[in-house]
Amino acid sequence: MAQKRKKASRAKVSSTRTKKRSLTSADMKHFRQMLLEKRREILNNVNDIEGEALKKSRMDASGDLSSMPIHMADIGTDNYEQEFALGLMDGERKLLREIDEALERVENQTYGICEGTGKLIRKARLEAQPWAKYCVDYARMLEQGLVQE
Repeated sequence: MAQKRKKASRAKVSSTRTKKRSLTSADMKHFRQMLLEKRREILNNVNDIEGEALKKSRMDASGDLSSMPIHMADIGTDNYEQEFALGLMDGERKLLREIDEALERVENQTYGICEGTGKLIRKARLEAQPWAKYCVDYARMLEQGLVQE
């Protein structure tokens, strides 16, 4: 009776291991589509930010058509807004780079494999962050400074 239990528990373990295999081709298509959609969205965001914050002159942005001198505080506010927009664009560009790298991993059939450990990245993590290149455990170790990128 004890041998039957051991065999049954081994069967359960091996079946869970086979379920954790690499992503299927349908999964790869799904994540590739997610990445492409996110990429389009970010490109639109960058173009909008650039168009609204960086290409407008002060008179265009405020609707001010007078030739009155501009107050120093207004210039400071404009500079702050422009710097803020540049910071947003920089963050979006970094994310675009990560998405492009993820798309390369899809093409190379290495998508969904942690670059730090070689283990599979869980689908739930990829659904939440499809450009993830590390599993949760390795990403946590990176954040804590326990390993170097």
